[in-house]
Amino acid sequence: MMDTIEKHYKSVVTGKRSKVAGEYWERMIGAACEHYRIRGIAEISKTPEPMRPIKPLGQGKFVAYYEKMAQPDYKGTLSGGRAVVFEAKHTDTGRMQRSVISSEQEKQLDRHEKLGAECFVMVSFGFERYFKIPWAAFRDMKVRYGRKYITAEDVKEYEVKYVRGILDFLGAES
Repeated sequence: MMDTIEKHYKSVVTGKRSKVAGEYWERMIGAACEHYRIRGIAEISKTPEPMRPIKPLGQGKFVAYYEKMAQPDYKGTLSGGRAVVFEAKHTDTGRMQRSVISSEQEKQLDRHEKLGAECFVMVSFGFERYFKIPWAAFRDMKVRYGRKYITAEDVKEYEVKYVRGILDFLGAES
């Protein structure tokens, strides 16, 4: 009985940590997007998740469910007119699993890439190293790296600098 309760609380704590880390990662990317917008380099926005409210709770709160599978996290336009579409993932482990991308996100990234958009996955390993991995490299990691996960060392060629408080994933601060 005690093991079950302990496992439950560990799982709750892990979930809360993951949620906070994900929100922090999104704030880092949001700050970079705002920096790029102000400088006229890009206009990139976080994609809102479509939800359907099913029960009002009062004071602006409600119970809701997601209407469809998630889309890629960010979409926008780079200076010059090229579209940009990307997913953002963080891990506190040394591995990023291929399975973190849903089948719907995969389909959308594939379609955008075929139309000429710059598509990639932004990856944070423990908020210590950051990577802009081209979608094709992430999608095909089993072929490229021989397994369905990557490590920071596998993708070091895609490392992104954190320059003066900005995650420079477009290389504008180099």
